[in-house]
Amino acid sequence: MGAIAFPTPQAEILARRESLLAGLAALLPPECLITSEDERRAYETDAFTAYRRVPMAVALPRNTAEVSAVLAYCHEQGVPVVPRGAGTSLAGGAIPQEDAVVIGVSKMNRILEIDYANRFARVEAGVTNLAITNTVSAEGFFYAPDPSSQLACTIGGNIGMNSGGAHCLKYGVTTNNILGVTLVLVDGTVVEIGGPAMDAPGYDLLGLVCGSEGQLGIITEATVRILRMAEGARPVLFGFPTSEQAGEAVAAIIAAGIVPVAMEFMDKPAIEICEAFAKAGYPMDVEALLIIEVEGSDSEMDATLARIVAIARAHGVKTVRESKSAMETAAIWKGRKSAFGATGRIADYICMDGTIPTGQLPYVLRRIDEIVKHYGLRVANVFHAGDGNLHPLILYNVNDPGEAEKAEEAGNDILKLCVEVGGCLTGEHGVGIEKRDLMHHQFNRVDLQQQLRVRAAFDAQWILNPAKVFPLDGRAA
Repeated sequence: MGAIAFPTPQAEILARRESLLAGLAALLPPECLITSEDERRAYETDAFTAYRRVPMAVALPRNTAEVSAVLAYCHEQGVPVVPRGAGTSLAGGAIPQEDAVVIGVSKMNRILEIDYANRFARVEAGVTNLAITNTVSAEGFFYAPDPSSQLACTIGGNIGMNSGGAHCLKYGVTTNNILGVTLVLVDGTVVEIGGPAMDAPGYDLLGLVCGSEGQLGIITEATVRILRMAEGARPVLFGFPTSEQAGEAVAAIIAAGIVPVAMEFMDKPAIEICEAFAKAGYPMDVEALLIIEVEGSDSEMDATLARIVAIARAHGVKTVRESKSAMETAAIWKGRKSAFGATGRIADYICMDGTIPTGQLPYVLRRIDEIVKHYGLRVANVFHAGDGNLHPLILYNVNDPGEAEKAEEAGNDILKLCVEVGGCLTGEHGVGIEKRDLMHHQFNRVDLQQQLRVRAAFDAQWILNPAKVFPLDGRAA
């Protein structure tokens, strides 16, 4: 691949590399600064592996003060900075450039405070998503957003991309579960936004920062909501003869005012891939599968499931299989959570991320199949059906430049389709470099210019994550 452009590295900065590294070395201990080519290469890409750039240096600060010092120095020297969590971005949000310093948060991995009475946790940005739930689960609490990469992805990265997950249908995505952040601005200034209270006075800068993809500052700490676990939870597998019928059932369930805790979709290729890997007991004689989880007391779950089953039967459901044990529940979710990794065992793929109105699901699923077949490729669909957050996995051979180009073109056509039916380019993966040049398709010139003005208020020199989100043309205006 090579269709997505990067800014030309600044020769003036590259010429000063040795003196710039000396300046960084004066701010950080040796174990917090990576300068050798072999070690820097580990940071050349993220989960969007089709594109790679080796950064000039990698800084791994241990606290807010060190992040502030490094950012202030880079700002003074005019050096671009690429913030990085765990590098699990599927849109290229953490891919560096040759004249940039990567600032990673992996060493900031402490849980600083748990307040069960007021239901919040204060953590450093390098704490993994799942670590929060693991820490509070013994007391009957959990952290709601649960992206598939939750074992590895960091809270800092989750906030940058406004990550979601399977259980966000009921509990919301990251922006609905974050209360405050410590943010280091481009010049090293440290600001506190929000806090442990349910609402903060003043402008909602937290809403601006969440989803900003590291372009407004670097998050070093976060205060997040923790919630009480439900009395019980029960996933049910629904198998349908066609993807269109499954999509119609999803739209009907949402239209009926039913909000399960999760509603996940898999088509036939995804079912086969995930079952071969996880042995979850998925039905193999159907073309589409819904995993619908409800929670509450036994009577509440029985009543909600009765309504869902009735709707499913009205849309031709072929199989209804309810989890009967904790082991079955774990297996069902293992299969879904392993979808991306399991697919990687059989083929190279691009994982797309777009969002559509749920009422458009049957039409969009049919069009996705037509688009991918037009390019002579295959697709496996696995996604968050309840909120219309699609994740088509376009399968191709990475060693065939022609197929790689077709995969990107098919992905772009799918994202354009999402916008055309009233949705948007991204649900939880962010824009990064992958969707940057499609922003013209989502927004008109006036809308983009207004967003650029907001960004410039935080970073007038365009130092923070400069290759991402906004099309390269038109930035000066």
